[in-house]
Amino acid sequence: MSTYTHAQPRPLGGPVLAGPVMKGLAGLAALGVGVMIWRLMAGLGAVTALNDGYPWGIWIAFDVVTGTALACGGYAIALMVYILNRGQYHPLVRPALLTSAAGYTLAGLSIVLDVGRPWLTWKVPLYFWSWNLNSALLEVALCIMAYIVVLQVELAPVYLEQARESRIPRLRALAERALPWFGKAMPWIVALGLLLPTMHQSSLGSLMMLAGPRVHGLWWTPWLPFLFLVSCMTMGYAAVVFESTLSARLFGRPQETRMLGSLSGVIAITVALYLGVRLSDLAWRGKLGLAAAFDLPAVMFLLEMALFAAPLLILASARRRERPASLFAAGMLLMLGGGVYRFDTYLVAFNPGPQWSYFPSVPEQLMTLGVVALEILGYVFVVRRFPILGGMPAAPAARS
Repeated sequence: MSTYTHAQPRPLGGPVLAGPVMKGLAGLAALGVGVMIWRLMAGLGAVTALNDGYPWGIWIAFDVVTGTALACGGYAIALMVYILNRGQYHPLVRPALLTSAAGYTLAGLSIVLDVGRPWLTWKVPLYFWSWNLNSALLEVALCIMAYIVVLQVELAPVYLEQARESRIPRLRALAERALPWFGKAMPWIVALGLLLPTMHQSSLGSLMMLAGPRVHGLWWTPWLPFLFLVSCMTMGYAAVVFESTLSARLFGRPQETRMLGSLSGVIAITVALYLGVRLSDLAWRGKLGLAAAFDLPAVMFLLEMALFAAPLLILASARRRERPASLFAAGMLLMLGGGVYRFDTYLVAFNPGPQWSYFPSVPEQLMTLGVVALEILGYVFVVRRFPILGGMPAAPAARS
């Protein structure tokens, strides 16, 4: 078995709110939190444009359905490192886990704010005698709740490693005792972390499959659970490439071009599988001709196909996989393509009847932007304070 050596992760240090961009994100996050408080005080009717035809909107379609898929980097990289034994990708594990933990935690917050009585959400995992065991939504709720906990547990060694350097003796002693335990338990935690996304990402597809003829023929298919699972992998891999390339540029880290180029070869195979199943299913069911209608669903479908096909063409070339700019563009296009697919399935392709319409209200949009801002701020805070990123320049020696 091959052995790989990698630079030890360490905190970046420095201020979190450095520069106008980060300060702008902080302001946007504060605005989003204000809308969240307003929603809790005034209710859904005063804040959202939801109705009986569209019982969920952008908070679910984007914050949860799309956001959790973009946060599947930890799941996708864990498959590579722990299942396929590709140890060369190990430096990507911690950043991917951090992105997943931030994305899923804020998706969980969006779910809590989207339900009518959020103060009763705690009953979902505890009142098991009232569970509807035929509900796909129950499985999604339970798996997301459990996965948030699992992701935080997977990140616990990061925090304990930093605590081991603390000046507080009791905190150092606690970290020394806890780290070996986490090391022994980690294989079981990783196994659970692989099972839960497999379940709930496919169930997100099952949820819309149950809508039947209310979902446009270009999106409804018995293969929805499989397509949602494969698309979350493509988006997770793409998010890892996007995050690694962007963090190297912004934080002055060396580019991991060779590693990301190798990973992009896996992404290309996954995208080809997704497109092959998607188009073959439409052709088999005789629905491919709906793309020629040139109405809104057809245009969105063609846009979605273009957003998946373009990065596949980019990544099919070994030479282009060696260029950071090409990798960044492919990752960005794939994340956008997967987001369009999921957004279309839950909103654009869903037709509850001609008497219903929906467009997200300004408060809904502000809260969504606030959630994104919170996720970015949380990521920057953690990488500056805890050992997440490797390959950093050596820290200056401490003065005696």
